[in-house]
Amino acid sequence: MSDLKIFAGRFSNYLGKKISGKLKMQLGKCSLRNFSDGEIWVKYNENIRGSDVFIIQSTIPPADNLMELLIMIDAAKRASARRVNAVIPYFGYARQDRKDQPRVSITAKLVANLITEAGADRVITMDLHASQLQGFFDIPVDHLYGSAVFMQKFRKIKIPNLAVASPDVGGIKMARAYAKRLHADLILIDKRRPKANVAEVMNIIGDVKGKNVLIIDDLIDTGGTFVNAVNALKEQGAKDIYGACTHAVFSGESLDKINKSALKKLFVSDTLPLTHSSPKIETVTISDIFAESIWRTNKNKSISSLFDVDKAL
Repeated sequence: MSDLKIFAGRFSNYLGKKISGKLKMQLGKCSLRNFSDGEIWVKYNENIRGSDVFIIQSTIPPADNLMELLIMIDAAKRASARRVNAVIPYFGYARQDRKDQPRVSITAKLVANLITEAGADRVITMDLHASQLQGFFDIPVDHLYGSAVFMQKFRKIKIPNLAVASPDVGGIKMARAYAKRLHADLILIDKRRPKANVAEVMNIIGDVKGKNVLIIDDLIDTGGTFVNAVNALKEQGAKDIYGACTHAVFSGESLDKINKSALKKLFVSDTLPLTHSSPKIETVTISDIFAESIWRTNKNKSISSLFDVDKAL
């Protein structure tokens, strides 16, 4: 792996250290700073000419995190890196993936174009809000699944009399995969959203009375959808309620909502840093699967077992 070099943006530096540690490597040296007016400046402090460069940075808002990734990609390309791989654990702006009303931007496509134009040769990401976002890129995209990590956790816990729930129709495929592997029943929560960031639970499809329920979702932002699902399941007679989400965005008062809910335990990955601790939240690292994907990509080996949902589960 002499030609492999791993760098990380400031927002994902904690994860970059974990991933490079798994590969028994040192995280690459890179200077990143802001000028007094806020402009971002990047310099690689080691030779990367001819190297296979992996840049780890989630693009969660504010836009500085995305801009920093773009500048790092451009700097690596101009330093004659052989290949530049953007490792984006959390792909921000993924929810703006269509024109759901007049005169709005398809921002997910815009961000994909920016990453490509900056000079990235490949993108490695995890649990996109919609899998078809891979088609927004004109470069290869490796889409990893957090379920490969969460399943190991739930198999160890062995929750009895379990039912798996999806908080909306969009997550039914993933919930079905969990239910199949955990030999659990499948529950669907029918949701209507009157406006952005506001969710209203309307109906529960399936019997949850007396059962332990695991709610599966790709991300939790304001916590409205998730907590409404917890409350609705509890009202229908569910026993203990667990949750699993890959991206713990946790904006606004989401943590307060989760702590006050009837939820027993929520498992989240470390694609994003958890700024506040909670007795109800447990973090599961995804550094192993990203380290493995980086190693296999560098060696030009197949990583299909890492992003195929059935194989991963």
